[in-house]
Amino acid sequence: MAEEFNTEGMLDMYLFENTQLLERLQDIVLEKKDEEYFDEDSINEIFRTMHTIKGSSGVMMFDEITAIAHKLEDVFYFLRESHPQNVPHLELVEHVLEVSDFIMGEMDKLQNGDAADGDASEMLKNLDAFLTNLKGGGGGKDGATTGGAAAENKHEEPKQFYIAPMATNASHFYKIYITFFPETELANVHAYKVVYSLKEVAEDMLYQPEDIISDEDSAEEIIENGFKILLQAQIGEEELRKMIGIGYDIKQVDIVECSAQEYQRGFDSFGSEIRIDLDSSVEEIQEKAVNAEKLAEKKQEKKIAPGDFVIQKEPGKSKKLAKDKPKKAEKTTFISVDVSKMDMLMDLIGELVISESVVLQNPDLKVPGLKLDNFNKAAAQMSKISTDLQNVIMSMRMVPLTNTFQKMNRIVFDVSRKLGKDIEFEMVGEHTEVDKNIIEHISDPLMHMVRNAVDHGIETKEEREAAGKSDRGKVTLAAKTEGGKVWISVQDNGKGLDRNKIMEKAKKQGILDEGRSESSYTDKEVYQFITLPGFSTNEKVTEYSGRGVGMDVVVQNIQSMGGTLEIESMPGQGSTMNLKIPLTLAIIDGVVMEVGASSFVMEASVVKEFVSVTDDMMIHEPSGEEYVMIRGACYPVLRLGEWYHMNGYHTEVEDGMMVIVEIDGETMCMFVDRLVGKQEIVVKPIPSYVKKVKGLSGCTQLGDGSIALILDAAGLIK
Repeated sequence: MAEEFNTEGMLDMYLFENTQLLERLQDIVLEKKDEEYFDEDSINEIFRTMHTIKGSSGVMMFDEITAIAHKLEDVFYFLRESHPQNVPHLELVEHVLEVSDFIMGEMDKLQNGDAADGDASEMLKNLDAFLTNLKGGGGGKDGATTGGAAAENKHEEPKQFYIAPMATNASHFYKIYITFFPETELANVHAYKVVYSLKEVAEDMLYQPEDIISDEDSAEEIIENGFKILLQAQIGEEELRKMIGIGYDIKQVDIVECSAQEYQRGFDSFGSEIRIDLDSSVEEIQEKAVNAEKLAEKKQEKKIAPGDFVIQKEPGKSKKLAKDKPKKAEKTTFISVDVSKMDMLMDLIGELVISESVVLQNPDLKVPGLKLDNFNKAAAQMSKISTDLQNVIMSMRMVPLTNTFQKMNRIVFDVSRKLGKDIEFEMVGEHTEVDKNIIEHISDPLMHMVRNAVDHGIETKEEREAAGKSDRGKVTLAAKTEGGKVWISVQDNGKGLDRNKIMEKAKKQGILDEGRSESSYTDKEVYQFITLPGFSTNEKVTEYSGRGVGMDVVVQNIQSMGGTLEIESMPGQGSTMNLKIPLTLAIIDGVVMEVGASSFVMEASVVKEFVSVTDDMMIHEPSGEEYVMIRGACYPVLRLGEWYHMNGYHTEVEDGMMVIVEIDGETMCMFVDRLVGKQEIVVKPIPSYVKKVKGLSGCTQLGDGSIALILDAAGLIK
């Protein structure tokens, strides 16, 4: 039957569902990797995950994925049924992750329009050998034997879909009625997945509607009328329920064991045992009945007999009509949206903000004596709606860091195993939400930082013993939000950075400033040397470090997002890398200022205050540096006009304005000609053909149509 239908329309759903399953699978495995064994719940969940992936992959005709998923399912079937002792846990973890990586890699190919052509034969051999070893040395719980090996979890493709009925004394006959949630997409595919999983135990099986794959309209019928199955098999009802399961797609499963005579009557035997949905109102039930009749006429099928459905009544309780039932709380529904469409919507919101500024700051509105009371009221309402719209779209784009952090957990596990180090990985604040674009930009920097901590930071077991430390190293990945920024830190309890070694390497590479003594460099400045291209203190090049690339990539990526990286270290105690980046890259609150004929914007969160100063408050150093005394505090002064070699700017401080800027604990005064005001700024990247200029992070369009450059406070201070 597989050759009779086209799977093209089901691919998106297949990829979406299995990606979620594999992410959950990896979470479970990494959470339990430091335990002695998988607990019963974890074993069952991994078994169900592999069973589902095997079934859906079989439907989609991805043979290699089906085979490897089935083989791993065999392993966990044996663990679930036989409870063997002395299972090599870490080896099992590696097998599960290897299978997960293979399936994810195949799905990446499918996502890109390529064929799933991977070869799983080597993994199949390894899993076969692992399972054989388990069966050879597995004992029961508490040392007791299992009383015989578990039945083999066989998977054989039948030559035809239906198996001729061969009832024995051990055969059971079941009537199964499955109800799907109304919002379930491709219900016919989900129904087929159930059929596909049941056919392994079926002696005979029929289902209605029959054409669930070739007829797309069957999805609508399944949602309206449910999915009926007649099954002859040698399994109990409890195991049957486990095989079908109830998830985000299946709302309810009714299973009734019947006699062989009722089974032979076919779907006419479906009667009082099957119940209707009591959660719906009378009007909804009537509407469903009308729709069902229309669908039945369309397909020229016979109508359902009145006795096919009755209200389920619990013993000892009065019958409750649907109209008397309190209305069920509205169920939250989710849809998946292409990220490119979200980006397009965000761009349109940005254009809306710019257009709003153009309207509200139009020069035509500045005519003296013009009454604009009604206009101002309408403008205020429009601004409110615009702001609410921004907040909604921003919240839609915010996603938690959980998956990104779990990837780092996997990297720590893999690298530590290859390097022979025992390392504990801790996640703090992994549910912190940031913009989707930020997530995409920080994955590579975090990977380099975590690898650096594992390879450079954490010592070997022998080195830790010699230093009087515990055998196990620790890497902590933490995140929090504060002041419109997200703070991410990677901390290790290793040997820390060696200032002398870094200085020696910097001296060899000619990085140090001429005429400046080594002692004048602060620890913070010295530690920043490791972020320079080609700088590495590792004498030996390994798979993970020593080539002098990695940390410079981190800094480049972070700076492209308007973020900063700080490194702290205590010799012998460990290091901490603090990454600070904006929560979003799209729309910010900015302070607009002018210097000469040019406009600049500074992010409002870093501006402390504006101060008018007099000439007697200024301090002029012989070297040319300037400082200003404000309320007893001395701040360095940066004249923006001089910094960018502009023309027509004010030179007398009394003619301009000092903007006090603070970032990362450092403060300075920026001298500008005048302040324009505060407004929402749509951040646009500086075109690639413009040479990168220190202190600039982007550009924007103002309300009068002019272009303003966005200042990067970190680039100006440092």
